[in-house]
Amino acid sequence: MSEKRRDKRNRILHNGETQRADGRYRFTYQDTDGNTKDVYSWRLDHNDPYPKGKRKDLSLREKEKQIEQDMFHQIVSNGGNYTVLSLVEKYVSLKTGVRHNTKAGYQTVINVLKKDVFGSKRIDKVKLSDAKAWLIKLQQEDGRGYSSIHSIRGVLRPAFQMAENDDLIRKNPFQFELASVIVNDSVTRESITRKQQREYLKFVQEDKHFSRYYGGIFILFHTGLRISEFCGLTLEDIDFKEKRIRVNHQLQRTSKMKYVIEVPKTESGVRYVPMTDDVAECFQRIIKNRIAPSAEPTVDGYTGFLFLDKNDMPMVALHWEKYMQHIREKYNSIYKVPMPKVTPHVCRHTFCSNMAKSGMNPKTLQYIMGHSDISVTLNTYTHVNFEDAKDELERILS
Repeated sequence: MSEKRRDKRNRILHNGETQRADGRYRFTYQDTDGNTKDVYSWRLDHNDPYPKGKRKDLSLREKEKQIEQDMFHQIVSNGGNYTVLSLVEKYVSLKTGVRHNTKAGYQTVINVLKKDVFGSKRIDKVKLSDAKAWLIKLQQEDGRGYSSIHSIRGVLRPAFQMAENDDLIRKNPFQFELASVIVNDSVTRESITRKQQREYLKFVQEDKHFSRYYGGIFILFHTGLRISEFCGLTLEDIDFKEKRIRVNHQLQRTSKMKYVIEVPKTESGVRYVPMTDDVAECFQRIIKNRIAPSAEPTVDGYTGFLFLDKNDMPMVALHWEKYMQHIREKYNSIYKVPMPKVTPHVCRHTFCSNMAKSGMNPKTLQYIMGHSDISVTLNTYTHVNFEDAKDELERILS
């Protein structure tokens, strides 16, 4: 009977275990594909002390246990040699038929990973604590905001879930509540008050330069349209007889300056938005004053856009955001009481808040806003204050 192999501390070594002359332990095994692999550690057992000057690592037998479990569950060794970056690139390559702004978001995440050492980390080496530490680093060291990190994690989590489903890793390290790890420093988009809205619109209407945008801004404040839906409106979408606006598409422009028509954000986005008399009058003036271009621009079969730029191309969200920025800057340079930030989305949120505070049925408001989830509509009610509560109570009790 052959004598059992032992280490320098006279402990019996198991099959596949050896100790090298420098004291390091090695375990040799065959993976599920029949390939010979080796793992190393300076410690045989988890109770062994860490050698001085050596980095902390699992003991050899802890690694053996992991290998045994991986082979039992048919986990691909070494995470299939995927890095975080290559995994995300594979995940993105399988996402077909996505919107152009979603593609741009994917590319942003890829660019972040290309510049960060975390992107070169092998996926089976990424632990829960590593994932959390990286997101904290993005906020505290790189200065990224909560919403940006939320978007990045929104790509990595399903990418790692794909790896788990493909048996490349045992557990998805990004399955945790983001707010429990980093500080939510997002600034909530607040609506402006009715008084501020009146003052803002009055200023626009009376300004020699900005008055040309009054009709469009008035419509945004009084319909709750998304800016991409608003920019996509054509002559055929305005029904004066039924006093309604047809919303079944939106206009966007890609980073490569290509104009595209997309369906609304959700199925609930396809709807008819009612027009008040004031909104209808604004549309009538806009159509009356619209100068027909020498050649009507056509985007994916749509033509007759209501708002065109100096190049006779349809205006997009960026145009209106810049107009509103310049309006606010001029207003604040004249008046002592500054006007809060006003954007197309603030107009939408203000409309929703005003309707909610006026007592509109939440389901009706949900339809007008094109919200797919009633909770999004109901969250509007979080922007009420004491005066709103007081007025509501008096209305009910009177």
